[in-house]
Parts: sequence; C-alpha cells; structure tokens
Amino acid sequence: MDSMDIHEILKYLPHRYPILLIDRVLSYEVGKDIVALKNVSINEPFFSGHFPHYPVMPGVLIVEALAQAAAVLTLKTENTVNREDTVYYFVGIDGVRFKKPVTAGDQLILKVAIERQIKGLWKYSARAEVDGQLVTEATLMCTAKNV
Repeated sequence: MDSMDIHEILKYLPHRYPILLIDRVLSYEVGKDIVALKNVSINEPFFSGHFPHYPVMPGVLIVEALAQAAAVLTLKTENTVNREDTVYYFVGIDGVRFKKPVTAGDQLILKVAIERQIKGLWKYSARAEVDGQLVTEATLMCTAKNV
C-alpha cells in the first residue's frame, strides 16, 4: 500500500485552495481502495459563516472530500494524472447519512472503495470517520467527460 503527499495529490486533482479537501493519502491500492486525510482547521473559510458559535464542517464538503479521494483512486487505477481536457463529475450520490458533526480540530479520515466500473461509470462506497467513529457514509457515482 502506497501513500501520497500534497505535492503528488496536486498532480491528480485540479482542485486548489479553498476547495482542495485532501491533505494526504495515507494508503491506496490501485483498483481497490484509498484512505485519505483532511485536517479540519478553524481557519477554513466556511467556518466564518457555518455556525460561527459552533463551527461545523458542511456535510456537502465532507461528501466532496470523499469524491476527491475517489478521483485520486480512479486516476491512479487508470494510471493517468489530471488533464485539463477532462473533468470528473458526480452522476449520483445515494444513501448519504450524516452521523456526527465534524468540527474544527478534527482529522477527517476518508475511506473510499471501488464497487464497480462499467463503461466509464465508477461506483464507490465511501465513509468518513473521526477518531474511528463514522461521521458520514454514501455511495458515490462518477464519470469523466472531455471538456
């Protein structure tokens, strides 16, 4: 199982601050799964407006972080890097459940596994954890399109 630092992640994702939501890939197995890390800092731009009295990471951004981990896994599996002529899009998000809030100071562990890939459509099971406890789970579906 390999890992990736931020410099390598930037080769695979087109996202940049403030929407880049992965700080490190802890491990991945091509064609199988990935475990990534997002350090949730009080300096995140969304905290100033998302419950300033109790800073909570928006659920939609947790799902986006899971999707970014899925994109890295997909590109690693396809043995390619981010290309300016291709964009990976959501085509479905099913069964999303938010179990616990994610707050400033948490380390979000993103776990994504490939369920199947058919004709350019990828389906993943995804879960986010903090301190070993499930905070979010979903089934994600994505595809690549030339732009």
